Amino acid sequence: MKYMLIKTHSTAAFCDTPIHEWQPEEIQAHIGFQRALGEQLAKSGELVDAQGLADPGQARTVSSDGRSAPVITDGPFPETKEFLAGYWIIDVDSPERAVEIAAQASAAPGPGGKPIGEYIEVRPVMSAPPTEL
Repeated sequence: MKYMLIKTHSTAAFCDTPIHEWQPEEIQAHIGFQRALGEQLAKSGELVDAQGLADPGQARTVSSDGRSAPVITDGPFPETKEFLAGYWIIDVDSPERAVEIAAQASAAPGPGGKPIGEYIEVRPVMSAPPTEL
């Protein structure tokens, strides 16, 4: 079954220092951890996709009635400090394995090499209904 592991940009459980205040080597270790996790999941055949996302300031919101030109606005500009920072889509045998991978991702290193405890949401990917009845 496929799961999306959703990473938000927010204060982590064990780290309240924003990443832009980390030392360069701490950022490098954090990114290295993310790359190693991606390689591990690719090697095991569990990785479907993983991407980091640009900040919400670069997002556009599009709405359309299907007949006239779409309305395109900047944003979203949510009234929260949390926003989607990235995701992994994994294909694993059990929900327990999805949680195990999320826990591993959550323990990415931060300042001083300590696990930061990022909050990772685990959500099953819905499958499409059958096309033939």
